[in-house]
Amino acid sequence: MGTQETAGLDRLTEDNFKWHQGGCHCRAVRFEVALPDAFEVEDCNCTMCAMSGNIHVIVPGSRFRLLQGKDNLSQYTFNTGTAKHLFCKTCGIKSFYIPRSNPDGFAVTWRALDDWMDLKVTVVPFDGQNWEANAARLAHKSKG
Repeated sequence: MGTQETAGLDRLTEDNFKWHQGGCHCRAVRFEVALPDAFEVEDCNCTMCAMSGNIHVIVPGSRFRLLQGKDNLSQYTFNTGTAKHLFCKTCGIKSFYIPRSNPDGFAVTWRALDDWMDLKVTVVPFDGQNWEANAARLAHKSKG
């Protein structure tokens, strides 16, 4: 492991971040994400999240690693095309995606994490039906 990678892992430990694994239903897609001991998840009411029941946590790209299944992902976009909704081609589950509000980060489906029931989360409603008026509220989540 390189010095830069080691330094990044040390920083995560110092800041009380821990790597959590997750993935889709059939386990063809697997990822890991670094999360603090307690964090917020967004319960968005946009058409996509509301219809799929997706409650997610937004993280910087540096705190997300796809472990397997890149070739098993199918992408869906709509409206501006900025958000990249990624679904397992086998089971259809969206365990993570690239959100329109944070295209430099990832939105990880909370319940796609292996240990989701053990995590200390605060569910925060987000008015995605009025996205333009509220998106700035999420911009900081993929930083740093």
